[in-house]
Amino acid sequence: MLNKLVITAAAVTLMAGCATMAPEYKRPDMPVTDKWGGVKTEVSEQKASDIAWKDYFHSENMQKVIQTALDNNRDLRTAALNIEKARAAYRIQKADLIPSVNLSAEGARTAVPENASSSGQSVTSSSFSANVNTSYEVDLFGKVRSLNEAALRQYMATEEARTATQMSLIAETANAYLAYLADSKMLDISKDTLKTRQDTYSLVKKGYDAGVRTELDLVQAVSAVEAAKASIQQYTRAKELDRNALNLLAGAEIDESLLKEDIDKVEFIKELPVGLPSDVLLNRPDVRQSEQNLISYNANIGAARAAFFPSVTLTGYFGVASSELGDLFSSGSTFAWSFAPKINLPIFDAGRNRINLENANNNQKIAAAAYEKTIQTAFKEVMDGLSSKATYGKQFDAQKAQTAAAKRAYELSLLRYEKGIDSYLAVLDAQRSLFDSQIGLISVKEADLTSRINLYKALGGGQK
Repeated sequence: MLNKLVITAAAVTLMAGCATMAPEYKRPDMPVTDKWGGVKTEVSEQKASDIAWKDYFHSENMQKVIQTALDNNRDLRTAALNIEKARAAYRIQKADLIPSVNLSAEGARTAVPENASSSGQSVTSSSFSANVNTSYEVDLFGKVRSLNEAALRQYMATEEARTATQMSLIAETANAYLAYLADSKMLDISKDTLKTRQDTYSLVKKGYDAGVRTELDLVQAVSAVEAAKASIQQYTRAKELDRNALNLLAGAEIDESLLKEDIDKVEFIKELPVGLPSDVLLNRPDVRQSEQNLISYNANIGAARAAFFPSVTLTGYFGVASSELGDLFSSGSTFAWSFAPKINLPIFDAGRNRINLENANNNQKIAAAAYEKTIQTAFKEVMDGLSSKATYGKQFDAQKAQTAAAKRAYELSLLRYEKGIDSYLAVLDAQRSLFDSQIGLISVKEADLTSRINLYKALGGGQK
């Protein structure tokens, strides 16, 4: 019997070493060029993905807000729990590669009446047994290993999804923080503008009362004051909405002291290493996640192919039996064993296996298309960031110069009005131009900083 068990074990080991029937995985070619369009970049040994987010964001207040989000955000918690869920699914699937062993004990007592007994006398008998049972599906054609590979890749995909979620959370929180600072400064500008326009209204009112200013001047001054009041309400509302969005991302109430920063004081790392698309894009977690899904579907093809071939299941037990419970583990017991291999050969399944294989192939093609689309989207995001980086700086300088000119124009128009050279309409136009220029300057500043955050994320930053 021992020789049979050794031979059987050796055969099982040899059969279990067979390769799977999954097609050999080959990473699809990148559906984008290996250059960032017409944007000139320098190749650097350092990668943006190697720059920790705390090294990228120099603002201590912003760092604290982002850390609060990383500690409390529910989406990030869900992503982490999904990893645990996928890990459990993988471990369950992996367990099928190992024979299952369990211990069972049985006892039975049977009474046969006289009229049913062959001896014509009633008979009472007892039987007791204790067995070690085992069951194992021999993975002849790699079905179990293919399913195990698919589960492993799904688990790895959830790991990448968690990293991608963290990157997005960091970027979204930083952008929400900037939006709050921008609207806060716009609110301050609106309040300053209201004070200036109220002072101008007082000047016009004195002239009107003295009979040297027209009612039209007075009405226009009132209109300017009310417009400033409306702007205050607009940016007060925007500031509160920004605060609500920031609290939602952070998963907790943000301390008011962390929101006192001036947007003009916010600084990031000066230069981001870009590198080649082939180095950057394949290092992004969303791209890696998509590729892991593709490999998983590729493995499922192997499982679908293996379903066309016979499956072999080995079952058996080894134990002891006795007619008395007390003699079950004594010399009065007898040994019992069983070895029952079972083969199952699919003959007719109404096309189920064929349809499953077609479905597996289609899923693999869909995953390949999704992988290529993820790379194309990533390429676009980097290109958008590089284009923004090349233009926002110059736009900000131009907007700053325009604001300075608008301020000077307002000062001159007010002086000319006070001396009776120009009408109040010129002052009103200058006031509006100055306010629009000041608001525009803050908007460009916010957009510039936001584009830098998005470029950092697009290059794979925020993973650490």
